[in-house]
Amino acid sequence: MIKRNSIINSNPLPNEPQTPDNLVSIATPAIKTPPERLANLDAIRGFALLGILFLNIYFMANNFYGYAPHHPEKTADIVIEVISNFVFEGRFISLFSMLFGAGLWLQFCKAGNDDTAHHTAKKRLHWLMIFGLVHGVFIFSGDILLTYGLCGLLAYKYCALAPKTLLAKSIKFILLAMVVIALLSITIEDEPFYRGSAYYLQQLDIWTGSYATQVMMQGMMVGYMLLIIPISLLWYGAGLMLIGIYLMKQGYFHRGFSAKQLGIFAVTGIIFSGFDSVLSLSSSAMLKEISGIFMMLGAIPTALIYWHIIVKLCQNNPLKLTLLQNLGRVSLSFYILQSILGVLLLRHWMPQWQMSFDRIDYMLLAIALSVLQLSLAALYVRIFNQGPLEYLMRVLSKRINT
Repeated sequence: MIKRNSIINSNPLPNEPQTPDNLVSIATPAIKTPPERLANLDAIRGFALLGILFLNIYFMANNFYGYAPHHPEKTADIVIEVISNFVFEGRFISLFSMLFGAGLWLQFCKAGNDDTAHHTAKKRLHWLMIFGLVHGVFIFSGDILLTYGLCGLLAYKYCALAPKTLLAKSIKFILLAMVVIALLSITIEDEPFYRGSAYYLQQLDIWTGSYATQVMMQGMMVGYMLLIIPISLLWYGAGLMLIGIYLMKQGYFHRGFSAKQLGIFAVTGIIFSGFDSVLSLSSSAMLKEISGIFMMLGAIPTALIYWHIIVKLCQNNPLKLTLLQNLGRVSLSFYILQSILGVLLLRHWMPQWQMSFDRIDYMLLAIALSVLQLSLAALYVRIFNQGPLEYLMRVLSKRINT
């Protein structure tokens, strides 16, 4: 199940020496964000939202195991799974986490020395967790909002740190998470799950059955995640968010990376993805879970490459990659919308698809839903400036302070 996915003033940490880097970071919170939207962030956010769907689509069908492989597995399924290990798996969640950190940094800068503004920023994270709980229990337990809210509260504490300190802390957080996940992996003993097995039919009955049963199961899964997050995912997610803050402070949001850096990212991403692919195709449940560690490690450099590509293509220009920017502006609302559409289709409207769909069919469905989201977002932003949930989040966060 693992594989799936306050420093608010200008003072450094009490025990941190006053290095030149720290002096730079002390002055940074006074910087104000530009009044216009940042096109690069919107484009990357829209791109990441579409990418998440290509992994979540399996779990929108069977919320516990995701895709049910054939026994023996089809060659086409194996090929798509390997491609996914290199291109999709964990990449877009990592990218989204970095973006979330970048957003936290912008809020931190905008707040400056205004304690009320910092309080409002934290309240947004509290409301995000509430949205996540509702989403996870009543719609789709593969929720990321709850995790992001918790990770964001931790990451926000370190926004004032110097870039080098931020990067070092992010590495520590991620390594801590990897150790815990490795220890959890060796305890995994899953029942055989493949198309047509007795356990598969039992799961199929749950996820195509009554809504009340699904809500009960999803509530249990969210409860399990609440136990797992503090000991592993909290540190992994917060570590990625700190990387996002680091990228903003170092200017990678505007210029992207050098050819040398991209080469390093590509090599490390391929190596980790190779290990992930070999282990994930094993018949051992424990090795499959351990593969998740390599997936998470390989996802980070690949996500950075995606970051670079979008930055270079968009160039922070509101007239470039507009379809992705439109989606990025309403990403919270459309994240929930894609869950609703996927769950309705695969569990309630067309439950027979779970019996007949292979990986290629799920990919085609994800493409169709992606085109639908891009089209709806383009129409929506012509009329409204904010998504409905974005607006609700803003109102609730401000109202709590009045």
